[in-house]
Amino acid sequence: MKQQKQRKQQALEQEILEAKRAHENQTAVEHLHVRGGGTYIKDLVYGANDGIITTFAVVAGVAGAGLDPKIVLILGFANLLADGLSMAVGNYLGTRSEERYIEREQKMEEWEVQYLPKEETAEIRGIYKKKGFEGKDLERAVEIITSDKKRWVNVMMVEELGLMPPDGTSNAVQNGIATFIAFAIAGFLPLVPYVFGFGGNYAFPIAIAMAAIAEFAVGSARVLITKGNWLRSGIEMLVVGFSAAVVAYGIGALIERIA
Repeated sequence: MKQQKQRKQQALEQEILEAKRAHENQTAVEHLHVRGGGTYIKDLVYGANDGIITTFAVVAGVAGAGLDPKIVLILGFANLLADGLSMAVGNYLGTRSEERYIEREQKMEEWEVQYLPKEETAEIRGIYKKKGFEGKDLERAVEIITSDKKRWVNVMMVEELGLMPPDGTSNAVQNGIATFIAFAIAGFLPLVPYVFGFGGNYAFPIAIAMAAIAEFAVGSARVLITKGNWLRSGIEMLVVGFSAAVVAYGIGALIERIA
């Protein structure tokens, strides 16, 4: 019986050690991703996603109405700046609000750990009891977690509130800038044939081709976030983008006939 308890104790300590090592390895990988710009993948992908769809819809609407190519440039660049800035500011405000909320909750947990340790210890015990810990194993887990206040607060943040503790790598301003840059670059592609003066009936077909390539590429890149199938994601993006363009083209053509 004693040997069995010792084996369980050793297994628990080994599990905790492995979890600690895994956390350290994950942290190192996350830091590497930050240095490599991985922090902004979501902002870049969604910024490019909206940029290509909205600008191509503007181009299609103007083409459907049979308006002068200069109108494409005017409306296209107006869309790039106005919509791009709107998205960037929205991303900044959303990210900053989330950061402040997490920081506030973290300070609250720190206060509770400092001034209500018995209640917080009971909560830790309840959390790990639900995970299947019991007896000495449960008390050992509680002891390990509550022996370090930072670890204690982080566990409460994740397990009780479902929030990831701030790691200091988030930057709302840079997230907004990344969104705007991606929006502007992707949204510029359907305007390229008009900027470089492709005349006659060539500009719009070239814009269609460039938009199709960009939409498929951006859609495929979404798997970096969603972890889905890149081909399916690219096709979905292509369908959504061209559906918006067809609607815009049809409205432009309809208004041109009515007016």
